[in-house]
Amino acid sequence: MDFEEFEVDIERAIEDSKPSKSCTSTEALNWIDSTWYAPASRNARWMDIVGDYAGAEPFVIDGHSLLQVVLDDRLLALAKDDDPSFQIIHAIYSLERILQNFRTRSANFDIVFFDVNRHLVLRAGESEFTVASRALARRLLYKHLQSLDSVNTLTFASLSDKDWVDYRVRTKPMFVMVNDGGTLKDGVGGQFAVHQILAQRLFIFDLLASGLAMAPLQGADFRDTKILSFVFESKLRLGHRGHFPKAVLSACFAARDVLASQEQGPFGQVHSPLPGKASASLPPFDLCATLKDVGLSYLSAFKSDTQSSLLAVFIIHVILLKSISVQDRARRPTPLKPDLFTSLMKSFLPHILRATEAVIIAKDASLDIDIRVFLSVLRYLSEHPAQSLTEILGPAVAKDAEDIFSELKLPHLDFSSLSVSFLPDDLYEIPTPLKLLPFTNRVFDEELSAVHVSTEGIIPPNHIEPVTSSREESDEWDDSSSSDESADILPSARSSQKNTTREDTPFSDTQHWHNHRMTILPKHLGGDTTTPMTEWQRNRKLRSDQRFMKTLHDQASTLTGALGAVLEQVKIPSVASLANQRHVKPKVVHARSTSKSTGKLSKADAIREQNIAKKESKLASDSAAWFASRIQEMESLEGTNLEKYLQVLARNPRTRDASVGAELRVYRMHRLLREWIYSPKPDSSASRDKYSLLLMRLVKEVWEIGFSTKEIANAVTSVLITLGFSDYIDSLVVSGSTDDRALSFRFIKLVKSKTKTAVYDFMRVQEHPIVWQLRLFGEFMDRSMDSQADTRVTFKPDAWQREVLDAIDQNMSLLVVAPTSAGKTFISYYAMEKILRASDDGILIYIAPTKALVAQVAAEIYARFSKDLNGRSCWAIHSRDFRVHDPQNCQILVTVPEILAIMLLSPPLAKTWTPRLKYVILDEIHTIGQQEGGAVWEQILLLSPCPVIGLSATVGAPERFNEWLESVQKAGGFQHKFVHYPHRYSHLRKFYYNIHEKPRDIFHGLSTYKSTERMRFLHPLSILSSGARSLPSDLTLEASDALDLYRALSTCTALQPSDLVALDPAVFFSSGKFLQQKDVIRYEEALKQHIIPLLSSFDSQDSGAPLSRVITQLQDDTLSCVPNRVLNSQPDRVVSASNLIHLVADLHAQGDLPGIFFSFDRSDCEHMAQFLNSVLETREDEWRENSPEWKRKMAQYDAYLQGAKERERKAARASKHKLDEEDKRADTSEWQASFRPDDPQSDFSFAGHSTSYPVSELDEDIADLTRRKPSPPEWALRCLRRGIAVHHAGMNRGRSSLFRRGFVRVIFATGTLALGINAPTKTSIFCGDSPFLTALMYRQCAGRAGRRGYDTLGKVVFYALPMSRVQRLVLSKLPSLSASFPVTSTLVVRLFNLLEGSDYSTTAVAAVQRLFRLPQISFSSEEGRYQLLHHLRFSIDYLRRARLLDEQGKPLNLFGIAAHLYYTEPSNLALVALLRSGVIHEICAQPNLRLAKRNFIQLMAHLFGRRYLPSANTKEEYITKVVKKSPSMVLLPPLPKTARDVLIAQEREILQIFTGYALTYGTQYQKDLGLDHILPLSQRNISGTTEDETSLIRDHLHRTAIRVVARSLFVANSGHDDHFNSVRDLAQTARRGLNLAEHTIPSFEGITGTSNQDGEKYALNAYLLDFYVHGQVAALAAANSIRRGDVWFLLQDFDLTLMTVRGVLEQLLQKRSVDEKDETPENADLSEEVDSGYASLDPVQWEDEEEEAFGKQGERKSESTNDSQRPRGVSGVDWRVFQVVDAALEEFHEKFKAMWA
Repeated sequence: MDFEEFEVDIERAIEDSKPSKSCTSTEALNWIDSTWYAPASRNARWMDIVGDYAGAEPFVIDGHSLLQVVLDDRLLALAKDDDPSFQIIHAIYSLERILQNFRTRSANFDIVFFDVNRHLVLRAGESEFTVASRALARRLLYKHLQSLDSVNTLTFASLSDKDWVDYRVRTKPMFVMVNDGGTLKDGVGGQFAVHQILAQRLFIFDLLASGLAMAPLQGADFRDTKILSFVFESKLRLGHRGHFPKAVLSACFAARDVLASQEQGPFGQVHSPLPGKASASLPPFDLCATLKDVGLSYLSAFKSDTQSSLLAVFIIHVILLKSISVQDRARRPTPLKPDLFTSLMKSFLPHILRATEAVIIAKDASLDIDIRVFLSVLRYLSEHPAQSLTEILGPAVAKDAEDIFSELKLPHLDFSSLSVSFLPDDLYEIPTPLKLLPFTNRVFDEELSAVHVSTEGIIPPNHIEPVTSSREESDEWDDSSSSDESADILPSARSSQKNTTREDTPFSDTQHWHNHRMTILPKHLGGDTTTPMTEWQRNRKLRSDQRFMKTLHDQASTLTGALGAVLEQVKIPSVASLANQRHVKPKVVHARSTSKSTGKLSKADAIREQNIAKKESKLASDSAAWFASRIQEMESLEGTNLEKYLQVLARNPRTRDASVGAELRVYRMHRLLREWIYSPKPDSSASRDKYSLLLMRLVKEVWEIGFSTKEIANAVTSVLITLGFSDYIDSLVVSGSTDDRALSFRFIKLVKSKTKTAVYDFMRVQEHPIVWQLRLFGEFMDRSMDSQADTRVTFKPDAWQREVLDAIDQNMSLLVVAPTSAGKTFISYYAMEKILRASDDGILIYIAPTKALVAQVAAEIYARFSKDLNGRSCWAIHSRDFRVHDPQNCQILVTVPEILAIMLLSPPLAKTWTPRLKYVILDEIHTIGQQEGGAVWEQILLLSPCPVIGLSATVGAPERFNEWLESVQKAGGFQHKFVHYPHRYSHLRKFYYNIHEKPRDIFHGLSTYKSTERMRFLHPLSILSSGARSLPSDLTLEASDALDLYRALSTCTALQPSDLVALDPAVFFSSGKFLQQKDVIRYEEALKQHIIPLLSSFDSQDSGAPLSRVITQLQDDTLSCVPNRVLNSQPDRVVSASNLIHLVADLHAQGDLPGIFFSFDRSDCEHMAQFLNSVLETREDEWRENSPEWKRKMAQYDAYLQGAKERERKAARASKHKLDEEDKRADTSEWQASFRPDDPQSDFSFAGHSTSYPVSELDEDIADLTRRKPSPPEWALRCLRRGIAVHHAGMNRGRSSLFRRGFVRVIFATGTLALGINAPTKTSIFCGDSPFLTALMYRQCAGRAGRRGYDTLGKVVFYALPMSRVQRLVLSKLPSLSASFPVTSTLVVRLFNLLEGSDYSTTAVAAVQRLFRLPQISFSSEEGRYQLLHHLRFSIDYLRRARLLDEQGKPLNLFGIAAHLYYTEPSNLALVALLRSGVIHEICAQPNLRLAKRNFIQLMAHLFGRRYLPSANTKEEYITKVVKKSPSMVLLPPLPKTARDVLIAQEREILQIFTGYALTYGTQYQKDLGLDHILPLSQRNISGTTEDETSLIRDHLHRTAIRVVARSLFVANSGHDDHFNSVRDLAQTARRGLNLAEHTIPSFEGITGTSNQDGEKYALNAYLLDFYVHGQVAALAAANSIRRGDVWFLLQDFDLTLMTVRGVLEQLLQKRSVDEKDETPENADLSEEVDSGYASLDPVQWEDEEEEAFGKQGERKSESTNDSQRPRGVSGVDWRVFQVVDAALEEFHEKFKAMWA
């Protein structure tokens, strides 16, 4: 669902636009793009299409789009009008390289060619040479794909091809990767470009309308182990299976017809489709015969325009190619005179290529063609006429060629006349590599030994010239200035040329990043003394602490169920106090020893035991008397009143006594039996099921209590005999009791005294007891798995939990993978308690992926543990935005991964804090595989100096991930254990909400509402109707599911009779033993073993197949009546919204609330909550207007209000005269006193009402939320009062606590609530589809239902999703965790800083070694290992030349800027370059402050927060329609020329450095690397066959070939040497063995590239600059295509970036000032120096990081940044930069603050 109207309603768009009755192709394209494609592009999501979307699911790569990407490569010399070349071997290499990129990322795909989709490959309308070249290349590349064993290639006519439809049903591809055709550019693409794009748009529309999603292939980004692209969701709906208007459709079909006519070749071959499969009846390939056929085709088809000499050379070169290596085929273009060039391009080459294609089609063959070799042979033959063909070609080749010439009857060949048509060869410069700068470091030298390269002959780096300004003062931050007044802080390029020593000051990383006035180390570890607080600061801290402790306590109470009670903390004494106690002389207690010798109790002991016995006897007597009185009260109660009384009674502590608890349950049996006997239809099956289930649950509870008397045993026995469970008496009746005490009541007689038979025969179950248990008792079965008592924990742990306890006791590393509700929670807290008890300084780190989870875990730690550490807290919180307690002075630190990574890389902490780490717990460890942030998790695992505990419920292929983790831990000296437990404690029952069936009634209120019964059960095996080939490992069967499956197998005779007998429950299970969950699991596995063979051969289209009949038997009857096309359609917004009230009311009526309603768009969550609340408010208003009861009540209330004065007088009299208690109660019992007419009525509210959460407390909580900044909107508060809440990353405070309290029972949430947040729910509901609803996210969200300790069963409901999507989700497999590249250039310099700053501490050295020796990317992959080492060595040279490191690896002064913005690389390094060059100074030096600020923000928008627009959104039509009506400019103006020039120069230097390294390494290790002649995917060797005979032409080709070192020989085939145009060019075309990671190189190419030009697909979005200018959120959504749910986060990120930049600049300026004055500035802000020990923001803002930032901004607002405040020693130009940055930040921040104020 998309309530924000981002998706396109094509029917409405057609109706609104109404194109003319006829239109041209251009008009049709413009209409499609403006009406449909551009808006649809807005809804596309950029994501990892494998890791975050498809997982292991299959998808399709459009074959023609794949070939288009290959053939459009600008480096490929093929089909270029200015180059007579046809380098097919380069094209094949590119094709395999792309496919290898998919394969190495575990993509599951097929390649599909649609004949209707061929036009972008063929390019009709362009030159004859281009069309002929691309047509032949298409055939050859297709033939090559067919030859690949690892790739499945298929062909279909179109999307309506029946074979394609069958393929879709069989394979269920999740999406199709296809090119969109791009945009129409003037002069590009030929005269039929618009026809080609139009045909492609129509194909994409039909694809999406057919129910498949689409992702553009062109522009896909292969990064680390991820494949990133935009995902266009399919929006198939019955209501708008729309088609374009007739005029547009006619233009599309006409365009296809035009293209088909233009693509027709002289042989008719282009129009013929690609063959589906290679024919098996063709004779073996004969090269000479094929060449003869090519010659004949050429001569016969072009009789009037044939060139025999060129035909002969073409034949010769093809014969030669089989013996020529790819190295000798690396050739530059042969210079030609115009006559020969024209002849080749206009005549011979198009004709011979057409003829070759015709033969290839006819013979289903393939040929190797290389026109560069052809021209080289032609030139050699023309320049050596005296030599014979045998001498030139060799005997064998010459004979084959002459035989073909003879058969073709070619005339005498004379090549000498062509010699004058060749020009002299051009002179080419051999690239001189940039030698590496000298470098040595004892730690890194060892790591780099495998890629050690020479550094002799150093060439000085090319420095960037600074930008000068017209201002009098220097515009660089230059240390070399002679004036103290104008001295600049940052060294510029100019200063480096002066070789000042001041520039290269070693950097000392001892201050906090965001507050340079504070040292990293606290005073007790050697840091500076904290400045005393002012009175105002002390008062502020006190108020903050008080609010914080209240919020902490409240949250802890909701987490532990201690609402209104005292928290039961474990008091852990400090180790120091225990040590002191050991030194105190113990008090001696003298005891008599007579009992030891006699074995009898002493008199004192006997008296003590007698006293204890008396107390116990009295207590039992009191309890019995108390319970007897309760029995008397209950005897007068019936129905719901009795149930309520029993519920209250169960909460009384007395019922925890075993005797009382057992008797209470026996009494409940007694009352149930009486109720059954006197029910209207006691012998009905419904009554029997209801009462037998309730009675057997009580029997099981009595057995679990373990207490019995003779009467209790007799009562339970009689129940079992009556129900027909006589065989279970021995296993379910507690035996051995000699207690003769009588029951407090007379149990109903069930068994006849004489015959011992049942009195009531109708009570006996009518089926085998085992079948009854499977059918009804599944969710109440014993769930333990070999559980045993263990003194280490308060519960009976299962076997796998005891394994975990043992591992922690042995200080082992752990990876625990167990589903939600399995019981993982205790692991973390057991480890924490162990650390707290072991010492007073050992540290445990708990890592959570979100701040909300950090806050929750901290609250639970507070609730569980208390330890006196002499003023220190035993726990702390630390995130990027706030701290609670001292993170460095606690024992348990709860934090997010980014903070721990910073701390582990801190030099001061490496010496004092890091060695104290004892355990690191990584909760939700599967987050390591995510696109964003995954690298940080991996860094933590590699840097941690202690064992780790990884916890997750959702890890695909966990064994593989565990192998790597175990290798890391063993390298650190820690034993490792992997615990994988696959079973949930509570089952998940799945339902499909049949939104296609209209509800019977309109919602009028909850009390009169009856369920629509549209929530239909989905049997797990019924989902196999989608055509699945395997069962996911986590697809489980409940007991009833297993029984239903057996019955279906039996009914359909799907198995052999002997198998069915063995699977009969009565046979499979042993009778007499009450079933447990582990028994059902064993039965489930037996059933699956018989299903798997049926599934492997299952054809979902064959309704008569055994499995098809079984599935049909298991399907819901109601859903079976709904046509598949309806079930698989996407409901539209109106239907989805209008049915929402019925969905929630159904859940309420069925007792299935609380529920979490998951939607993966924040705005959708908000819209659904508002819509639901609006319906309730409207219905309540209608009820109040029409209800006589309400009017009567309001009249009474009004009368009560009118009597207020009388009550006041009465109260005054009462104060004078003492009233008795009865009068007081009568006075306060009037209902009007607590009546609140404006509150929602219970009939129109989903709120849960509990005495533990009164309305007054709700008012306080809402008032508290209102006080916070940002406060929630008014509609959200109204929703809260009706028990409805929204939870997403921007709105998450307090909602989960209210949900746990039971007040909020309906919560709309994104996936943030699925990441470990304690929000136990009965039901998880998926509302609508989304690309982010992946296999992983589905399991995370569904797992919230049925949490352990709350429900025995969880429910999952699919609402407004196509059934096909539901089936895919349930049957999907979790993707394995992908690796991220863990090292960036900024991280490299931070590692050097770690080593230097910690004096090469053992901890720091070991961390660096693990990081480079054990990353996941290099685990069992030499390619990944060398990729990492190459990047490291390049980074060192880059950092040396950027003057961030010296030659020993010591960080220099500018390190601070790069390090503080490490997460923005390469933008942080670009900012360094711009500061060096003076560009930022020039921008800020403008006299007009407003213009300076705007230009600065524009520059920052190019560096940070970059977002791209799809190409369709940059078209003039879209701009005219949307942009010009908006205050937004949408397209970001170009980067300022001066800045662009500086960054381009930097980019050139980066390229020089990288190229120099690649050439140096390639040369030095040439022998080790070997020859580069292996294709990447097929591994075919293209080294040429060995020929014994001599050949002049082969010698010539060998001598004249391009020699490359770093470039791939296959790319060199198109004439490219070791000159590279860009970093991307180098990384993507490097030779085999030289593994370079493009995305880890700090390239500025993405920043300097011009938008939407030179093949760039996406333009840069101006949303940041637009917001700075107009501050309008609505404009960002409407024009900038920013989803409303994303706006807040994007703006917040940029706001924090600006604050960081400002802070860094302030720190640099302050440092200069301090250096000048050698004292602390007088105007230092003391408030920033205080670390209160508690949160530095309002503590209730745990889940919100804004307040501290906003508060500090507010404090700064009053500060002046005028020139009079300029610190001493800071130049005017530097101060001007700070002024502009500060003012720009203030203005942006004020608008951002106003957005939610």
